[in-house]
Amino acid sequence: MLVDYRIEHPVALHARFEVAGVTVLLGASGEGKSLLLRAIAGLLPARGEPFDGLPPQRRAVGYLPQGHALFPHLRAWENVAFALRGPRRREAAMAWLERVGMAALAERWPASLSGGQQQRVALARALARRPRLLLLDEPTSALDPATRDEVLAELIAEVHEAAIPTLAVSHDPALAAVADRLVLMHRRRIVQLGTPEEVHARPASGAVARLLGLRNVQRGRIVGAPGAQRLAWLQAETAVPVHTDLPDGTPVDWHIAPAAVRVHEPASAPEGAIAASFELRQTGAHGSYLGLRCGQARLWVEPPPGFELPAAPRLSLPPDAIRCWPIA
Repeated sequence: MLVDYRIEHPVALHARFEVAGVTVLLGASGEGKSLLLRAIAGLLPARGEPFDGLPPQRRAVGYLPQGHALFPHLRAWENVAFALRGPRRREAAMAWLERVGMAALAERWPASLSGGQQQRVALARALARRPRLLLLDEPTSALDPATRDEVLAELIAEVHEAAIPTLAVSHDPALAAVADRLVLMHRRRIVQLGTPEEVHARPASGAVARLLGLRNVQRGRIVGAPGAQRLAWLQAETAVPVHTDLPDGTPVDWHIAPAAVRVHEPASAPEGAIAASFELRQTGAHGSYLGLRCGQARLWVEPPPGFELPAAPRLSLPPDAIRCWPIA
């Protein structure tokens, strides 16, 4: 489904892209992502497709606003039934709650439900309308890290089973990781589209790399002509060899994967290695990282199993592992 909307107020925004499967629009706070959903739902003056000119009640949209917006004076099943018509509304509402695993809590008031449970009720209410397009506004915002991945998996599974094109807006890379398709927004413009695999393999800019949650995205400047270049990393007061086609003096965002950073003992460090000091260790389900201070910057290193950090480490950055993007 093609989404093509132009908003003039309260911010100027034009977005045009295809929604297929679960499409995640990823952008920083303040980009206008939620405004775009409200415009598609008919809750904000705007022109565009689909549903152009129709009042909200006639748009075949299922909309989950941030915070879920359940009616506090209605039980869970009554919230779902609100979207239904006919004499068997309760029976139909219970069927939808069963689909999202909430039938046992059908008589609960919203205030007695957790954030994840409220989200499931809101999803059931949105799906009960049998929409042509499902809109999700920051669906991970009310979830704690311990339950986020599980609730996300259930949400994505439900949406796939319902076979409804879904547009979710977020600034959370965890949601982007489970999308079928990604749309990246920066400075209220669409700057990249593709599958998560395509976008992660080739981020179009440093801004995209930051949105994806990549570690070690820094600022610098290219010094020298192609073939004999160095990357001036001002925060660390150093310069390292780099291979690019960019002209001398180009300001850049640059990135190196934590696993590509080389750590040396002072006695065996190559010429030009960067002095560093240990700052913190971060250990989680997806691996262990060391945060090392280099001047005024922090560089993340992914150590191999059994690695012991030297007392006064020196770092080297392989030129072929450094990716640079000119800053527009």
